[in-house]
Amino acid sequence: MRVSRRSALQALAAMGLAAGGGSAFAQAYPAKPIRLVVPYPAGGGTDIMARILATQLAQSWGQPVLVDNKPGASGMLGNDIVAKAAPDGYTVLVSITAMIQSPALYAKVPYDVLRDFAPVSQLATSSDLFIVPSSSPAKTLAEFIALAKARPGKLNYGTYGNGTSSHMHGELLKMAAGINLISVPYKGAGPEVNDLLGGQLDSAFVDATSITPHLRSDRIRVLAITGTQRHPSLPEVPTLGEQGLKGFESNGWFGVFLPGGTPRPIVDKLSAEVQRIVAGAELSGRLKAMGLTPVGGTPEQLQAVLSNDLPKWERIVREARISIE
Repeated sequence: MRVSRRSALQALAAMGLAAGGGSAFAQAYPAKPIRLVVPYPAGGGTDIMARILATQLAQSWGQPVLVDNKPGASGMLGNDIVAKAAPDGYTVLVSITAMIQSPALYAKVPYDVLRDFAPVSQLATSSDLFIVPSSSPAKTLAEFIALAKARPGKLNYGTYGNGTSSHMHGELLKMAAGINLISVPYKGAGPEVNDLLGGQLDSAFVDATSITPHLRSDRIRVLAITGTQRHPSLPEVPTLGEQGLKGFESNGWFGVFLPGGTPRPIVDKLSAEVQRIVAGAELSGRLKAMGLTPVGGTPEQLQAVLSNDLPKWERIVREARISIE
């Protein structure tokens, strides 16, 4: 019978732990360079925070931490590299919410999100803001819903891509409010924001990171925000839940993961270091400047986010009949 290198490593790790060697794993780790996989292109928000994290980990541990951008297949290419890596703590993943949305969107995902990854720590959360151009007659979410009901199928909403959180939020808004809007997908938030500012869209769901530089622009009006907390820069803007629409509680997130089966002492050691870095001035300040909310947190807390949010996104995809070609 053939035994994979990964399975052998998992078995050895388990034996080491059983023999009381758990502390030895953590004491020796890290003893060589760490590969930090980012499943998206260089220059984006995920990449920026991964590079800050890599620099500070290297400074703290005295080992090189090399950022490796592996974009493709909506993040699944990079995710899969880590899912199938040796569970020894030397291949680390920085990923986002799409990780738990993909199983509902795609017929085939090459890994099991809840089985093949060991959650380490949540870096930050991100909300989507529901925005209309300042030329819109709608001054509130209720007024926009009334306008949409008066003009069924005539108004549109922009998204930063098919199958993204913004697309799901738009479809959820249609179902929750009983309105008919036309989805206008863009290849990223940049062109979406440009058309929103230019008045080419009737409305849009835009992530907080992309819209932060324009929050006080006189060309847009923010009507609502997803999640359970108001945006710190827009305390006057209520959440969708506060305005009577349910189902928008889940936020986007950025998190750190190891391959499933990684010895728990290594997971805990990396988690403690990530939490320290997130709480520090450099990364925390950068996250806030990007419109994100720093989190940190334990492996159990990130696991709870995965377990709670996975069925919520699945329900939205199923009920809205969202599909990716």
